Amino acid sequence: MRRLVALSLALFSQWSLASLSLLTEPVQGALVRATVPAGSQVSYQQQKIRVSQQGEFVFGIGRDELGSRTIEWVSADGQTHQQSFEIIARQFAIEKVDGLPPKMVNPDPSLAARIRADAANARKARERNDERLDFMQDFIWPAKGRISGVYGSQRILNGEPKTPHYGVDVAAPTGTAVVAPASGIVTLWQPDMYYSGGTLIIDHGFGVSSTFLHLSASHVQAGQRVEQGQLIAEIGATGRATGPHLDWRMNWMNVRVDPQLLVPAR
Repeated sequence: MRRLVALSLALFSQWSLASLSLLTEPVQGALVRATVPAGSQVSYQQQKIRVSQQGEFVFGIGRDELGSRTIEWVSADGQTHQQSFEIIARQFAIEKVDGLPPKMVNPDPSLAARIRADAANARKARERNDERLDFMQDFIWPAKGRISGVYGSQRILNGEPKTPHYGVDVAAPTGTAVVAPASGIVTLWQPDMYYSGGTLIIDHGFGVSSTFLHLSASHVQAGQRVEQGQLIAEIGATGRATGPHLDWRMNWMNVRVDPQLLVPAR
């Protein structure tokens, strides 16, 4: 569901008027796009983050985050401004997935090194943090199909509680087209990760990335620039999957956010 609710937070000082605008509602799991006056420097939770010359920036709110958060910015005239906001809580579903091979629920210890290597490769592919503003596009759905899983849901696999699901699942036949939800640069294609099977990652700038799991094929390669709507891959059932579907995930740095908050409702 798209959440482009403009929250204008104005701060008056004796000498100037400085304005912070959140372009996304700050709910749990949100990728929050925001603006400050051009030429400002921005810190989020006392950590300096990237901001464009025009004043655009982005940050992520994790699934379990709650409470107050603070944005501080230093405007071009040297004035320091600060604004706090409260994270809005969500309710998350419980999803039961049965019929998985036992080795996919609790893998053999001999596979630990492979699983760690897969995770390290994915983390490295998400480390890119450059000045491209591809993340400011209006995102589109990367595939057509039925929504079969949602972000934040508690997963019970073969009756065993596991960590929450951090993507949105789109069920469709193997070979269904997957397109780029926004422009970016491909930072990873690996066809055979243990859990996620065919795995593709696209970086959208400023530490924002999309990850596509369980793919049967890729039409792009690492280092390639892709444009929004371009064919990038095909849906599959590789890795830990009970049937063909796309698991689309998004990150801001290491914060896992909800892709469904960025696209039109279905």
